[in-house]
Amino acid sequence: MPKIKLQVSPFGAELQSIAANGKEYLWQGCKEYWGRRAPILFPIVGRVADDTLRIDGKSYQMKQHGFARDTKFAPNKINAFFSLGDSVQIDTVNDVFGNTMPQGEFTNYPYCFELKANYIATEQSVICNWQVQNCDDKDMYFQIGAHPAFLLPDYNGADEIHAYLQCLDENGKVVNPIINTCLKDGLRHSLPQPKRLYDCDNYLAITNGSFANDAILIEDKQVQKVVLLDKNRKPVLSVLCPQADAFGLWAPNKAGCPFICIEPWCGIADRYDFKGDISEREYIQKLSSGNTFLFNYEIHLHE
Repeated sequence: MPKIKLQVSPFGAELQSIAANGKEYLWQGCKEYWGRRAPILFPIVGRVADDTLRIDGKSYQMKQHGFARDTKFAPNKINAFFSLGDSVQIDTVNDVFGNTMPQGEFTNYPYCFELKANYIATEQSVICNWQVQNCDDKDMYFQIGAHPAFLLPDYNGADEIHAYLQCLDENGKVVNPIINTCLKDGLRHSLPQPKRLYDCDNYLAITNGSFANDAILIEDKQVQKVVLLDKNRKPVLSVLCPQADAFGLWAPNKAGCPFICIEPWCGIADRYDFKGDISEREYIQKLSSGNTFLFNYEIHLHE
């Protein structure tokens, strides 16, 4: 039997629990801080300027992070979840997602597509595999990303430092990424001067004020892996995504918040002044008719 036990909800195909050896690693949701746990971001990541997607000369209203996270995924076959070995799978084949819905009935996203979510528990990891298939007769443009929230180890609100983060590149080397933009009202603005993620020592200390200015954005494929460490700098878990264009680091700026989100993205929020077509958005994914895009990331438990 696998060490890790998973729970997944059909609502948003969202992870609900990552438990191992009697310990929970995933934030369990609370409206006081954040009611979600690990939503799928699709067909956009972040916010689009004016909350409007412009596609082939038409405008469509699109809320932050898209609509997958608020859509009930259809059961696979006759079960709420389809189990295969150590995997838990939910396929989107209902009348909201999938190529069974006639083209044109999407009120804010004019493509025919299918989105599938698959989660596999191994001895020490959760493998998250998401598949986007273009069922349309034209090119499809989209973004996709993950937004998992992890409990801070041995959290104590009175502590000055709650945990640490460390970033690694494609070669497994610790890096100090350059931060070029910040978020204001959910949209990206260039910083007056680029800055490094760490002040010193190759660790980012998580404190009550770490996210006073919203999420931290690490762009341009600088990072493939982010490690969460406890207050003694012992690794607790890591999020690995070699294909990520960017990583977001975020927690609500609220006293007593006991979690942090480590988010690998193939996509990113718009710049505040962007007015172009969806095909011109930064880190946009273009998928030809009949083709499939695979988004994969791993949550590895070190303990």
